[in-house]
Amino acid sequence: MQKFDAIRPFYDAEINTAIKGLVNHPMMKAIMSFTFPDVEDEVWKNQLLKTHSIRDFQCNFIYQSVQKVLENSSEGLTTSGFEKLEKHTPYLFISNHRDIILDTSLLNACLLDHGLVMTASAIGDNLVKKDFLLNLSKLNRNFLVQRGLSPRELLQSSKLMAEYIGQLILRENRSVWIAQREGRTKDGNDATHQGVLKMLGMGSEETNIIDYFKKIKIVPVSISYEYDPTDALKMPQLMAESKAEKYVKEKNEDFITLLSGIIGQKKHIHIHVGAVLDKELDAIALDNDNTNKQVQAVAQAIDDSILQSYKLWPTNYIAYDLLYKTDKFKEHYTDHEKSLFERRLEMRIDCSNGIMTEGFLNMYANPVVNKLKYENAI
Repeated sequence: MQKFDAIRPFYDAEINTAIKGLVNHPMMKAIMSFTFPDVEDEVWKNQLLKTHSIRDFQCNFIYQSVQKVLENSSEGLTTSGFEKLEKHTPYLFISNHRDIILDTSLLNACLLDHGLVMTASAIGDNLVKKDFLLNLSKLNRNFLVQRGLSPRELLQSSKLMAEYIGQLILRENRSVWIAQREGRTKDGNDATHQGVLKMLGMGSEETNIIDYFKKIKIVPVSISYEYDPTDALKMPQLMAESKAEKYVKEKNEDFITLLSGIIGQKKHIHIHVGAVLDKELDAIALDNDNTNKQVQAVAQAIDDSILQSYKLWPTNYIAYDLLYKTDKFKEHYTDHEKSLFERRLEMRIDCSNGIMTEGFLNMYANPVVNKLKYENAI
């Protein structure tokens, strides 16, 4: 399977060699010191050097790191829907996307807790430019989404990725995680880009895209954080977009965002996995036979599932009431929670800037707006 070498994670046979190259790296020491604060360096190093599979690396190290992140920077993770999934069965998880690393790491921790197949997860190659991060991502079963390509290269890259996803799910019995759109949602509007579904369809040997979507078992996932630890970092891009300007990232922006997502305060977190899209796909196939319309309908079905099950927090209701100058949702939060949120707003952005304040509030309020639209539409 050399055709996938440019994008695939390590094979288990390559794991130990990769670990030997990373074990003395200062960033590995930082991760392990955070994860095992009371353990001598030689102890975790010896344990790492005995690791020969991705699963062992994820269970013994990454899972422990995730638990430490939750302990240090959250007030707990809750879940729903996992009991509907079957053991030993691979799924294609299509998820809303808030945080570069945590979304997939938390999902995999939950899958492990429920005895389910963990995922290979898509990650933009722009996020792993540094050798250490690239190798760490390949140790953690990430596969690369190639960014910044010409139209012709993008077509080839999309086809390769689609084939690889099909290979993982249908031949290797491996679940896959991908975001519903390129990049994280910056404004709180979670919407599935049809291009993602069209890319997936390129991996099909079926004549009918709906038949293929049924075969790869699409499961919509919604993840919500009470506080987005990277909320203020999303502001410069939203400001540029509000002025119709092209946004250019700072040199280390992705890395700072990645780190902030891990160590920043999140308060409560909830992950819901929806039911496998099955009856919905049957209905779509019956309704029309135009592929574009079918893709559009599948995107809507994923959005419906994510919006329906998205967990709203006091912060979402507070932001809505502040933004629309109302007290419509005051029963969903306390005065103390409201003052804490207003304090966060003042500390993290320039509140004299109306566009910035509106952007920040929209980020938290839009999930409420979207849920209201969804509920009114059904």
